[in-house]
Formats: sequence, C-alpha cells, structure tokens
Amino acid sequence: MKKIALLCASLALGTALWAESPEKRGLDAINRSTAEAHIGFLADDDLEGREAGTRGGRIAGDYIVANLRSLGIEPVGDSYYHPFEACHLERQKKGARWQVDPDSIAAIKRTNAYQRLELNNILGRIEGKNPDEIVIVGAHYDHLGIDPMLEGDRIYNGADDNASGVSAVLQIARAFLATGERPERTVIFAFWDGEEKGLLGSRAFVQAFPDLKKIKGYLNFDMIGRNNDESRPDHVVYFYTESHPAFGEWLRGDIRKYALRLEPDYRPWDNPVGGSDNGSFAKKGIPIIWYHTDGHPDYHQPSDHAERINWDKVVEITKASFLNMWRMANEETF
Repeated sequence: MKKIALLCASLALGTALWAESPEKRGLDAINRSTAEAHIGFLADDDLEGREAGTRGGRIAGDYIVANLRSLGIEPVGDSYYHPFEACHLERQKKGARWQVDPDSIAAIKRTNAYQRLELNNILGRIEGKNPDEIVIVGAHYDHLGIDPMLEGDRIYNGADDNASGVSAVLQIARAFLATGERPERTVIFAFWDGEEKGLLGSRAFVQAFPDLKKIKGYLNFDMIGRNNDESRPDHVVYFYTESHPAFGEWLRGDIRKYALRLEPDYRPWDNPVGGSDNGSFAKKGIPIIWYHTDGHPDYHQPSDHAERINWDKVVEITKASFLNMWRMANEETF
C-alpha cells in the first residue's frame, strides 16, 4: 500500500507540474546562477574584451554556439555561424566607416589601402507551427577589446555591454524549450557581431536574410545589468514601436501577474531607428522592443566588470522579456 501511495503522489505531482501554464514553466527555467555563468565567462579577462574580428571575439562566438548546441536549439540553415565581411577605408580617410553592403565593399576594395574584417553572426532557431512567420530576439556579443596604451587595466570586459544581453537571449532560448510547447511562429535567437563598430552584424543580416518579409517583430537587449541611479535599482527603459501599443500592455500586465520587480520607463517611439541593433530592424519597418537600463560611469570603460552587475535586475528583465517573446511568438495579432 505504501508503494501505491507513493506512486499516486508522484503522479499527482507530475500532473500538477504540467498543469502550470507554459509561460510559468518557462519563467521557472530562468535563474541567477545561469546569468552569472554566462556573464562571468564572456566578461573574463581571458576573452580580452571580445573585440569583433579578434581571438576573444571568436571564443565568445564559439561559447554561444556550444550553449545553443547543448540546449538542442537548431541552427538557422546549415550552420550556427553566419559569416559576413566588413571593410573600412584606410583609417586616415575622413568620414570613413565600416561597410557591410556589397557595393560599398567593392568600392573600398578598388582603393589602394583598406581594412577588412571577417565576422560571424550566431543564429539558432525553434521552428514554429507556422514557419512563414518569424520573430527574433537578439543581442550583440562583441565589445571594445584592449587598449595596450592604457595604464593599469587595459581590457574592456563589457560585462553589462553586452554580456548581460547575451545571457538573456541564451536563457530565453532555454525557457522556450522548458515550456514544453512548440510556438506558433518560428523564433530566431540572434547574437550580433560588430555592433560596436557600427551595428555591422544586424545591418548585414537585414540586407542578406532571404525571409525578411516574414519577420513580424524583433526584441533587442543592450545593457540590462546596471543601475544609473542606485536609489532606483529596478529601473529599466522600455522602448517599443509606438504603432504597437500591445507591447506596452504586455509588460504592464506581466509585471502585475508575476510580481516582477521592475519599474519601467515606457518610451513608445514612432520610428525607433537609433541606439542599438533595433535600428537595423526598425529601418525595415519591423516593430521592435528594446530593453536598456541607461548609461552608467563604467559604460565603455575597462571597469565594466561582472562583479558590478545587478543580478536581480538581469533575471527580472530576462523573465519579462521571455514573456514578451512568448506573446510575440504565439499571439495571433499585435
């Protein structure tokens, strides 16, 4: 009888767990220890600031791919790596910038001297029930590298900028799997290279991705782990495309429903083309959400270290944005 009672209790527990909503199962997969592991690795001195095109940048990309593979997230196409080329006129040319457009690159290569980088976006996906519609969540994984002429600390570790955002995308990928349900739309998990040199990865993606018209929405992270004002540790700026007020309604509702410890500054934007990789998508008419926690004294400084991260904030923003993405992937309209 005791064995039967234990079996019944076990079955009841399993039934109760699966009675939870998919969103709740996803939320339960997001935690601080995973955020600490991802940010700690990416912001370690051994990665030498993850500058695009360097050894440290390539290690960061390999780390992301290893995590996607271990989760069982499929690649987009035949590979997680999506290489692209960037070129720049000789550095003394005034007004020069890094280019990823093929025609611009061809023009640069006709000059006598130019700089060239071979870079990689990292892309994974969960195929939806309707593969003709796509939503994307993304963050850039590069940073500023090393300045050998600095006295003292020479490494721009980029814990907040943007290892924090990368950690969120990886946790959201795991959360989608934890729901136990296939989303209606295909979800792409994107990690952009070369953002610090001019949004290179996201620019290269939107100009080359063959299914751009299938993309229904994009959510971006760029710095989600610090406090500009230490008296407001729950502050976060929530940019979104103004013509899609549902984005604001989602966050307000989820904060109440799940008691998320966030105090958003809601900023609907008619044409959110600036600031980060969200701009590359907004310029193509794709609605966006962008989480950002404002600048701070360690922004673009060697002092942007993992020990200064507000871990509770990273976790709460990751949970809120998972819920955003779950709705973006499943709601019929928004």
